[in-house]
Amino acid sequence: MDSIKYEAFITAAETGSLTATAEALGYTQPGITRMIRSLEEACGFTLLSRTKRGVAVTENGKAMLPYFRDIVRAQKNAWEMCMDIQGVLKGALTIGSYFSVSTMIMPEIFKTFSEKYPHIYLKLREGSNADMAQWLQEKSIDCCFAPRPQCDMEFDWIPVWSDEMVAWLPANHRHAHDVFPVKELEGEPFIITNPNQDTDIDRLLETYDVHPDIRLSTVDAYATWRMVEAGLGMSCNQRLIFKNWRGNVAAVPFDPPQYITLGITVPSLKEASPSTKKLIDYVVATYGRLD
Repeated sequence: MDSIKYEAFITAAETGSLTATAEALGYTQPGITRMIRSLEEACGFTLLSRTKRGVAVTENGKAMLPYFRDIVRAQKNAWEMCMDIQGVLKGALTIGSYFSVSTMIMPEIFKTFSEKYPHIYLKLREGSNADMAQWLQEKSIDCCFAPRPQCDMEFDWIPVWSDEMVAWLPANHRHAHDVFPVKELEGEPFIITNPNQDTDIDRLLETYDVHPDIRLSTVDAYATWRMVEAGLGMSCNQRLIFKNWRGNVAAVPFDPPQYITLGITVPSLKEASPSTKKLIDYVVATYGRLD
């Protein structure tokens, strides 16, 4: 299949390694090298450059990546449609997921969806809102579960869940048995998770133009939770993310109350693969849709 050349380049771009690409696609490294050289000859310019650590995508290669992904996706969609018509849907989905969704919702979705469609391979990529927006623009994921992305590209977004943002406070905090006024975030000792990644925390602070006294930052919400428990400051997050956590942390509503909407985003619902549409239909049928 001609599309294997494009897939080889895409995989090499993502892994930065021809060896890893060969292993992932089931070819020899010289075979992968020949495919990419053939593609470069057809394009008339270099797509990959050699580095000490492997390979890197050239500027021209970066420009071509979305188009090559479209070619691979079109062939994949055509093949899946053939399988769907035959009544045995086969395919593969790369799904981006917000951290809270991946821990609290995705296991159940994956379990029941896989039972219903056992021949659809599911791959999960976890990331922040900023990661999700980038992956959508790159077309490196089929869909994602997250708040509505903030990016320049056009996409289709299906709202499904609503969740409350609450303040995380040390047990002895003055508002531990009350509500936390959003405006009091100004100057408050604060621990932030994944700063500057367009998280719900980033959006809350930006919306109200408040500037807490950020003492610490983490990449893991549970680490933030434990730091709040230790009395190092306050933080905030969705109720969904700490549903099963235990600890001496007061989770109190904001004043005014803060809610976020989580949903499914696809680059184009019209052009989505049969597997992607099956997943969306399943989620909407199971959890409903917010309109």
